[in-house]
Amino acid sequence: MEKHQFKAESQRLLDLMIHSIYTHQEIFLREIISNASDAIDKLAYTALTDDKVGLSRGDFAITLSVDKDARRLTVSDNGIGMDRQEMEENLGTICKSGSLGFKQAMEKQEDIDIIGQFGVGFYSAFMVADSVSVISKKYGSEQAYLWTSNGSDGYTMEETTRDAAGTDIIMTLKADTEDEKYSEFLEEYKLRELVHKYSDYIRYPIRMMVTKSRLKEDCPEDKPEYESYQDWDTLNSMVPLWQKNPKEVGEEEYERFYREKFYDFNKPLRTIHMNAEGTVSFRALLFIPGKAPYDFYTKDYKQGLQLYSSGVMIMDNCEELLPEHFRFVRGVVDSQDLSLNISREMLQHNRQVSIIARNIEKKIKSELLSMLENDREKYLQFYEAFGRQVKYGCVGDYGAHKDACQDLLLFYSNRQQKLITLKEYVDSMAEGQEKIYYAPGESADRLSKLPQVTALDGKGYDVLLFGDEVDEFVPQTLMTYGEKKFCNVVTEDLELQSEEEKKEMDAKAEEMKSLLTFVKDTLGDLVKEVRLSANLGAFAACMTPDAGMSFEMEKYMKRVNPDMAFPVGRILELNADHEAVTAMEEAMVSDPEKAADYARLLYGQAELMADLPLEDPAAYTALVCKLMK
Repeated sequence: MEKHQFKAESQRLLDLMIHSIYTHQEIFLREIISNASDAIDKLAYTALTDDKVGLSRGDFAITLSVDKDARRLTVSDNGIGMDRQEMEENLGTICKSGSLGFKQAMEKQEDIDIIGQFGVGFYSAFMVADSVSVISKKYGSEQAYLWTSNGSDGYTMEETTRDAAGTDIIMTLKADTEDEKYSEFLEEYKLRELVHKYSDYIRYPIRMMVTKSRLKEDCPEDKPEYESYQDWDTLNSMVPLWQKNPKEVGEEEYERFYREKFYDFNKPLRTIHMNAEGTVSFRALLFIPGKAPYDFYTKDYKQGLQLYSSGVMIMDNCEELLPEHFRFVRGVVDSQDLSLNISREMLQHNRQVSIIARNIEKKIKSELLSMLENDREKYLQFYEAFGRQVKYGCVGDYGAHKDACQDLLLFYSNRQQKLITLKEYVDSMAEGQEKIYYAPGESADRLSKLPQVTALDGKGYDVLLFGDEVDEFVPQTLMTYGEKKFCNVVTEDLELQSEEEKKEMDAKAEEMKSLLTFVKDTLGDLVKEVRLSANLGAFAACMTPDAGMSFEMEKYMKRVNPDMAFPVGRILELNADHEAVTAMEEAMVSDPEKAADYARLLYGQAELMADLPLEDPAAYTALVCKLMK
């Protein structure tokens, strides 16, 4: 037995890696299995030109063995193995990777897919093990070697025996503590869970001896007896669904995968199976859910796609691959071209990731547009669940993603009585209409009865009724659509009057100046201004906000940030041709007190129509009763 010290300041690196680089102890099994898969890859490659290997693809396997009494977990493979020099180089020097060297040597001959490119994954075993032993026999060699280390005092090397080429990683687990239960890594259920989570798509079978039960032979049918026996069980599925040809995968298989992978009992609305080749090659299997998770619009929701490298899961929620406006998409991405950092737990920000993310964004948008155009009913189901998120995506980041989102937006049409796109609105605009009209509020029914909406409807102009609080931010972000400007019917000039009509209105306002002044003096600071309007139709009065912010924005600010909220100036607009205004003008001369009551009544009605709370409901009720006497 020979005693050796780690090279290249390996002890300090080992301590750093165990306590800093890896944040989840359970990934040690993923790393060890990935290394075993690499070793089999090398021998399988050798077998292509060497008939002496004597193994076909179906003969290769990775096995897990458990000895609970000895607290020992062993991972074995029948791959290419290592000789003495390779064991000292690969195990005695941290960050010396045999897999990387093999790939570099073969790159000019063939594109070899090797997972372990950093030479540190093996040492993750020391997070859970007091000592680790490696028995390995190189293919073509007669001699096997035993490498042993406790991770602190270097390692020992000695000769040993092994029947065939391959490697055994033998880990003696640490004793349990109050905080850490290392014994769980000896339990069948836990090993199954970790293999399914991280290594389910390793291309070789991962087997473990398990206890099963069967019916005893020759036992009476009315008194069945069972016996236990040991047998090998394969823990992984080996073939990722996303690696298959989409033509060979049925809808039921996609649905089963989605439900099992993402724990959703509902069918996905859309399945997207991608195979992209080019500067960066990758495969992806994406799903658009049918319903939003209960926590979707909370900070607890974890967005992102599951990231795989050659069938090995690297990250459970890779946010960099999915834009915020499409955060509802679930799925997996698998690529051999990604640059991963030393622990494989974090993705480096690089050009490859950006390319994949852009491709995924374009594909998702394309599929949603296809659903919108060809399956409106299904798109409406999608929009009910995630339409608000698309709107947030449109207005977020100062409109940086508006081009990706604007054609996916739907708003309720007053004239068509259904949700329509902005393109559909513009395409159906009446002759002479130059603006996209919209009215923000909480109720489509209430908004449809606004004087401004009624006036526009009379001209044959449609109005989009905004019901979500985020809706009002969309026009501010887009500014225009189809070269048409947006117009808030509550806050902006509808521009429905001719120049002649405007002159007539100005003359009318001058004629009724004393009435407007009387109403303003009566209401005092309750209103900023009292003026005439030609947009009221059959209504006597309405309330409009002063320029700058709408009433809906005022309500929103009060909810989300009360300390920063401030009241919007109220402007009372009167219909000069309405009999109620005429009655108030007549009373101003004959009974000023009654005229003042009329002014307060019209103010209260205007508040109600604008969906504003009455400042004093009791006083308003008393006023109505007083005028009824």
